[in-house]
Amino acid sequence: MLWPLGGVAYVNPPQRPGAQLWSIAAGPLVNVALAPLLIGLVMLGRNSGWETGHPDAFLLLTNVRNINIVLLVFNLMPVYPLDGGQILRSLLWFPFGRANSLMAASVIGFIGVTGLILLAIYASSVWMGIMAVFILMNCWGGLKQARALAKIAKIPRREGFACPSCKTAPPLGTLWRCGKCGQAFDTFLTQGICPHCGTQFNVTQCLDCGTSRPIAEWMIAPPQNN
Repeated sequence: MLWPLGGVAYVNPPQRPGAQLWSIAAGPLVNVALAPLLIGLVMLGRNSGWETGHPDAFLLLTNVRNINIVLLVFNLMPVYPLDGGQILRSLLWFPFGRANSLMAASVIGFIGVTGLILLAIYASSVWMGIMAVFILMNCWGGLKQARALAKIAKIPRREGFACPSCKTAPPLGTLWRCGKCGQAFDTFLTQGICPHCGTQFNVTQCLDCGTSRPIAEWMIAPPQNN
């Protein structure tokens, strides 16, 4: 999706560090693949006399090369939610877990935002200031999400059920909210039926990875004795 600050791609990879890492790294890898091609075309154009024979085309090609390099360097900055910050978060996910990695990436993002705000003031750049505000809002959202994930991780888990997507057992407690009456309830205790208004929910959302699947798919078959 194109918007005033550039392009945004929406993806929904599995909530695993490896899947997240490769999904996010795909963006910068496109810039990496384009960089030698564009640099080579500019060198070819300069040696072939395009700079004087076709100045407009050569200028366009040069600008595309420069934009590609700037985007690559900017997106690889370890500032959440830029690609570099999300790559850092995915790498930290392996040793420190989902919540702690997001917490660390968000804190580092706040540090990067501080530098970006100072740079925007120094350069008197409105667009850079808007970008800093955008990153600041996402860092704050990431910090709140990390705190929520940390709280959920400490809750005891229900036996006999596991998310079909991330294979994590659901937490115990009235943590699901009815979309009709707004009351909280334990969907696994009532088999997906709101005890307050009787609404039946066909799917149940995983509080760890966010995917929604029928509650029957969450059930773990008991081991069979031979």
